[in-house]
Formats: sequence, C-alpha cells, structure tokens
Amino acid sequence: MDFRELPLTAFTDLLSSAAPTPGGGSVSALSGALAASLVAMVARATAASRAFADRAAEMDNVAVEADLQRVALLGLVDEDASAFDRVMAAFRMPRETAEEQAARAAEVQRSYQAAVEPPLLVCRRSLLVLGLARDVAERGKPSVASDAGVGVLLAASALEGAALNVQINLASIEDEAFRTSREEEIEEVRARGETLRGEALKTVSAKIG
Repeated sequence: MDFRELPLTAFTDLLSSAAPTPGGGSVSALSGALAASLVAMVARATAASRAFADRAAEMDNVAVEADLQRVALLGLVDEDASAFDRVMAAFRMPRETAEEQAARAAEVQRSYQAAVEPPLLVCRRSLLVLGLARDVAERGKPSVASDAGVGVLLAASALEGAALNVQINLASIEDEAFRTSREEEIEEVRARGETLRGEALKTVSAKIG
C-alpha cells in the first residue's frame, strides 16, 4: 500500500487500527516531511517579500533543498512500513525442521538489519531539515517565525522518533559490530539535533517576543 497517496482521514484511521503498519517509524518520516514543507514555506514567503529581497536567492535555495528532503522523507513513510512487514513475514516462516529453523533465524536477522535502515535515513534527513529550519528561523521574515518554530519541533520529533525505531530494531540484532556502529551514529545525530533544536527555538522565541 502506498500510504503517501491516502487521504489524511484514511491514513489516520489506518494508523489508529490494530494493523502493525503504518506505525511510529512511518509517522516519524511523515513528521520530517511536514517539517521540510514548513521550512520551504517559510523560505518562499521570505523570498517573496520585498523587505527581504536581499535574501531571496538564499531562501530560494533553502526551499529547493527542503523540497528534496520532503520528497525523500515521504518515500521513507512507505519504506519503513515495508521493512517492518518483512520482519513480520520472517517470523511467519516455517520452523518444523532444523533446516527451516536455521533459514528462519537467518532471515529474521537480515530483516531486522534491513528494518534499521529506513529510520536511520529518517534520522539523517531530519537532521538536515533541522539545520534548514534553524536557517529560516534566523533568516526568515518575523511574521512566519512561528511556522519556522513548528518546523523545528516537527523535525526534532522526527529525528527522535526514528531514533527510537532504530534502537528497538537493534535490540534484536546479534551482529555486535553492526549494532555498535548504528548506536554510535544515532548518539551523534541526536546530540547534533538537540543542539540545532535549541539554537533554532531560541531564535524563534526572540522573534516572537
């Protein structure tokens, strides 16, 4: 199913059902896409303002980058769900014989490793969006400062939510080297994200008064 094409009501109906997907990983990706959308809006509103004509080219570039991140994050809404569906399918594999058990165990591990990748990408892209959100919070016109602030909060939420999904999948992975490398990256990304969030919200608060 292509969740991106569902109306909002249908998506939230499905999200609130007992179905395993979409879940928190998909919602984190969507949060990042919404953040990127707000960043693009603030950038374009600033570029279109005569009072900020000197920043028009800069803001146009920010909008283009935000659009790229939005499209990529929307794609990850479905990629995350597909990855988790693979995990569920692995657990449904037969396990009557020793050979079947071995094949099932191997596929479970492969599927968990694959399931780490979409939320990890959401973390990386949400960090980029956070950086753009900080930029428009600082350089955008004051009348849309609250929109920039919401973009900051959504991007930070996307990053943190995706990090949780990485962590829960890592807990089931036996490959220590794989697990450690992803844990270290998540720790670094979260720290950088927290710094950007703080900087951006401080700027937003100062503009709003």
